[in-house]
Amino acid sequence: MLFPPSVAYPREQALGPDFFAGDPVLVARALLGAVLVRVLPDGVTLAARIVETEAYDCPRDPSCHVIARLPGAAVMMAGPPGRVYFHLAYDQPLLNVICRPEGVQASILVRAAEPLLGEDRMRERRAVKRRVDLTNGPAKLVQALHLGPELRGEPINGPAFYLVPGAEVPEEEVTITARVGLRRGAELPWRFLIGGNPWVSPGKPSA
Repeated sequence: MLFPPSVAYPREQALGPDFFAGDPVLVARALLGAVLVRVLPDGVTLAARIVETEAYDCPRDPSCHVIARLPGAAVMMAGPPGRVYFHLAYDQPLLNVICRPEGVQASILVRAAEPLLGEDRMRERRAVKRRVDLTNGPAKLVQALHLGPELRGEPINGPAFYLVPGAEVPEEEVTITARVGLRRGAELPWRFLIGGNPWVSPGKPSA
């Protein structure tokens, strides 16, 4: 169920590593509607509903050629499932969660989210005029949710950052496209978004 913003998002219901141990394409779709929860050092809770994801599955994904030149990427992406991983795009960290069993390089990228709780604290990091610009992109949501390098490699169900299930998103509300910003593997339909949601990123599909 999706918890209303007026109550706490219980960590007891967080998605564990087993949720991420399978096919990242299926995981990316299943994460639509789930809630990102960030507990700040002073105890304030931020929450945002996932509205856009992408899957990366290196055994069958030509786009994964880039990890060979990203320091530490190959090791991180082959780590245990359900771990937080940030990769850099134009020097901006983007939020990934590792998928598949250890030893297989795969992840999902969280591309956009809809703020639910703690918007005032999000604006401390992103002083935007338009509300949608808080979290309507992968680098934006990392900044708004105060996600720092200390979370790199941590389990996705940790005390400071975790995911809880949200209300199921019906198939008729899901739009599937090619991923954004790719040259290789551009045609793969591995980007999932909630159609018509204003917080979906403005990125254009590669194909």
